[in-house]
Amino acid sequence: MTKLSDLKNRDWSKYWGQLRSALLNPKVDDVGLKQSLREAREKLPAPVLWLIGKTQAGKTSIISALTGSETAEIGNGFQPCTRNSRFYDFPADVPLVKFLDTRGLGEVAYDPTDDIHYCESEAHLILAVMKVADVDQTAVFEMLHAVRLRHPEWPILIVQTGLHELYPQGFKHVDPWPFADDPLPQTVPVALKRALDAQRDRLQQLAGSAPVSWVAVDLTLPEDGFEPVNYGLEELWQAIETASSFGLQSLLSGDKEIHDLYARTAHQQIISYSYTAAGLGALPIVDLVAVSATQAKLLHSLAVIYGQQWDKQTITEFLGLVGAGMATGYLTRMIGRAVTKVIPVWGQTVGAVWGASSSGATTYALGKASVYFFEQRKDGLHVDQETLRKIYADAFENGAAILRKRMSDKSL
Repeated sequence: MTKLSDLKNRDWSKYWGQLRSALLNPKVDDVGLKQSLREAREKLPAPVLWLIGKTQAGKTSIISALTGSETAEIGNGFQPCTRNSRFYDFPADVPLVKFLDTRGLGEVAYDPTDDIHYCESEAHLILAVMKVADVDQTAVFEMLHAVRLRHPEWPILIVQTGLHELYPQGFKHVDPWPFADDPLPQTVPVALKRALDAQRDRLQQLAGSAPVSWVAVDLTLPEDGFEPVNYGLEELWQAIETASSFGLQSLLSGDKEIHDLYARTAHQQIISYSYTAAGLGALPIVDLVAVSATQAKLLHSLAVIYGQQWDKQTITEFLGLVGAGMATGYLTRMIGRAVTKVIPVWGQTVGAVWGASSSGATTYALGKASVYFFEQRKDGLHVDQETLRKIYADAFENGAAILRKRMSDKSL
């Protein structure tokens, strides 16, 4: 373990130089940083949503709706982890959430035993996806039953999909969404009501003590002619939030004012890199170098999103607007946290949390401030220094609150 005396004698100007160098050189890509990033992700792992369902049940559509990503992009983003299961990381480079898809359900000679053993060690929440028009859900029920026998305390969320397939000719979505009522109201078509009830009744037979909940959605394409295309998405979000403590909707969707493609994409990058920086901040010493490199990567990524050159001139302008005093104060906090973290016992708890939350919050604030900076430059507008600094200050508080919530989540 590094001794406190070693830290006192260390040349901290070297680390200030490394911090500034990382910010002025966005092409940071060394082996040591990659190893640090892996360690950071282990400190704050992304929650895993395990999707169980037959082929064509609508699992990819659910991922697309939750993340706001194109279905085509998702199809190319899956990575196999077992013979019949695969991961989809979102975002791909610094995952904020992972979707675990188990394929093969209902196929001849498919034995889910290996998949269950692997997936149950990875997942934080099970989403069982069932198309309402598909009456044969035996394979899904059997897998859920096997999981609940091993983990009776695990909550399960059933997502019933493809509602419009059981609509009468010319029928449109019922407004407001009526599927939380029990019994289902008369406004729900008879065939659809019968299919929904049949699946839900069988769910009551699952083993285990934890609740089984369900939500009905209809996720379509614009050319299908149904409005809204993501019918029941808000109710799906509410069900996920109720069954878990991830706070995923606010993390993936951003603040209410974030609704355009640029801002939504930027927000996802900011959150992901902030979590990575928080994980790095909990590691002794490494945050002095690796956190700054991570922030440099984030700022470079945001510049790419907004089509801006991230060269030395632009970086110097941004740092000047943010303020040298703020940067110096940041370095002071970094050194203080590094010293704190190597103090036996106390430093390994308080110091780690201090380093994680501050590193993540600073990264979040830099990202939000740079978004304003890049937006103004993209539109040819003046970048107001006071506005930028206020955005930084407000974002630092918001980022700290997000990190505190994440680090207090004992389910991860």
